[in-house]
Amino acid sequence: MTPEFLYDYGSPNAYLAWRVLPEIEARTDVVFRRTPVLLGGIFKETGNQSPFYRFGPVKGRMEYEMLEMRRFMKKHKITDFQMNHNFPQNSLLMMRGAVAAHETGQGEAYDRACFRGMWEENLQMDNVDVFTDRLDKEGLRGSAILQKAQSPEVKAKLAEMTNAAVTRGVFGLPSFFVGDELFFGKDRLGDVELEILRQKNA
Repeated sequence: MTPEFLYDYGSPNAYLAWRVLPEIEARTDVVFRRTPVLLGGIFKETGNQSPFYRFGPVKGRMEYEMLEMRRFMKKHKITDFQMNHNFPQNSLLMMRGAVAAHETGQGEAYDRACFRGMWEENLQMDNVDVFTDRLDKEGLRGSAILQKAQSPEVKAKLAEMTNAAVTRGVFGLPSFFVGDELFFGKDRLGDVELEILRQKNA
């Protein structure tokens, strides 16, 4: 049984979930499959919107969303998050690069470079030069990943993975699957862990 984490680097909540996954993996003795998908594509297909657009006009709602983020970070001792001053960013290049990196066995380092670049280092990751430089600093060949990310095969693969997620019921990120069970949002990680244990012990 392999649980699955679906994510886009442009989501701060996906970053926070990514930070917590190793804790769950250690406790449950499983490894999540990391599945990069395009959040913008999911929104387009499902009619959903970013919370920053959907809740922005609602008095007090965004303040509460930020309060919940601070509570989550305090609970999990995450101290190096910062809201990117360039948010929102176009994550298309990063997500295509993720497909390319995962295909060559570099997914873990690539995830680290993009998530940290976005949500710890305040980088403009949709700028090609910034993007490739950050990958180089992670020990990756940024120019090679950039070239592969622009290939028709990788573009098609990201679209396919995004469409498959929508077909399975995904409407936002981060999302998780444990078997056929879908969970949405970082605040469902406790339920994700319980479902992993339930299925392991079934």
